[in-house]
Amino acid sequence: MGRTVAIEFEGATLQVPDTMTVAAAILSHGGKNHIRLSPVSGEKRAPYCFMGVCHECLVEIDGAPNQQACIIEVREGMKIRRQLGLPGGDE
Repeated sequence: MGRTVAIEFEGATLQVPDTMTVAAAILSHGGKNHIRLSPVSGEKRAPYCFMGVCHECLVEIDGAPNQQACIIEVREGMKIRRQLGLPGGDE
């Protein structure tokens, strides 16, 4: 395995390969079966297409909402949170 980086997801520190996308890193650490909640129904959502088309993987990265976890590579110290409901709105 190559170099790893430490990222934070929902307060938990994860050590992941530096070549992974955010979505792959989150899903590779068991028990994280969703990364956002639908703003319409509140249902749990997870990455689907893994190529930036479906937008099911939107997360908040370093305070910025609407980041596509499937196309953004991890970097050291990244802080990731689930996107719950509408960005910047009430949950």
